[in-house]
Amino acid sequence: MTDLYLLDPDVDPAWYPYQDGRPIAELRVGVWLVRERWEAIVDGETRAIFAPPHLHDYAEADVPPVGALDPVDGPALIGRSAFAPTGIPPELGNGPARLMHEDEVVGWWVPAGARWEGPDFAGEDIEVDGLRLLGAFDLLTALEHFLVADVADFTREAGDRIPDGCLVIGDPHDVVLLGATVEPGVVFDVREGAVVIEQHTYVRSGTRLEGPLYVGPGSAVLGGSIGWSAIGPRCKVRGELSHAVFLGYANKTHDGFVGHSVIGRWANLGAGTITSNLKNTYGNVRLDLPSGRVETGRQYLGTLLGDHAKTAIGTMLGTGTVVGIGANVFGPVRPPKLVRPFAWGMDGATMELDGFLTIAERVLPRRNVELTPELRATLERIYQHATGA
Repeated sequence: MTDLYLLDPDVDPAWYPYQDGRPIAELRVGVWLVRERWEAIVDGETRAIFAPPHLHDYAEADVPPVGALDPVDGPALIGRSAFAPTGIPPELGNGPARLMHEDEVVGWWVPAGARWEGPDFAGEDIEVDGLRLLGAFDLLTALEHFLVADVADFTREAGDRIPDGCLVIGDPHDVVLLGATVEPGVVFDVREGAVVIEQHTYVRSGTRLEGPLYVGPGSAVLGGSIGWSAIGPRCKVRGELSHAVFLGYANKTHDGFVGHSVIGRWANLGAGTITSNLKNTYGNVRLDLPSGRVETGRQYLGTLLGDHAKTAIGTMLGTGTVVGIGANVFGPVRPPKLVRPFAWGMDGATMELDGFLTIAERVLPRRNVELTPELRATLERIYQHATGA
């Protein structure tokens, strides 16, 4: 086992809106978090995440300590959070090394007796396989790159028996139930990839699940057509869902199409919320970010919805919409392509910190998460960073 440290990028507009609310290492790329992918190739645990100041002392269950960049004594590996490695461990020698991918430094190997003090660390160049992540929109690129193989890995061991009354289109071996409760009348279409349903998840009759698909533990799938998605823990989903990443603890419990979108933690999509994921011109999607316009190179891109963001019933989100952390999207006008962090409606108002914390006090216990003093302090720092308060 090797000690692992992860280096988040400095505050970078390309990672808006997610870097406002959590380390890049804690974002989902395919089934797994960036951190989990690095841990897999070193067979070790993450000792710390080096991240921007507003995320220092970040308090969330199962997240390693988050703080400022510190020297690291070997043996240890330091990985960049803006790179998602495959499961192939690099061949590490006895001397210092830089981990390279397509002529970019994506990590460093620090052998025993050596000390890493920052990115200028020199050594032998070792090529590693994986995917560079250029910004938040590449969470969808990663989904397309990793998901088929990720869910296929689960088929190496047998899951639970498929309940009577369910229909499987394709090989039943590609339906992997791991302690889930599945009602009769669920359709599994696994012709394009496996369907994996984790423990304590409930799937209601009448749902169509299309692989490749991963549904994390403690979730609820309440009907509709759900496919080509990675859904994190403790989510509730319903309706038409395609090529979507749910970071976790999010609600989409009503009808409405969500496609090629990333849904942040603790986000809530009101009934009938719809995302557009393709321009009428069929051209590539541009994002309007606080720093300016960004070319994504993607033809399909729906909404990047920040942590704790919420939409009202009937909300229609245009192609390439970006919703800042904590925003409440409501009002008589269609939301713009860029919604400010902690926006309260579309008339320029901003949610107060006390109001945000009050909502968190109501919402978190619904998933059995306590708003501890440490977590409250984290949310206060996030609010102050995002609003400039």
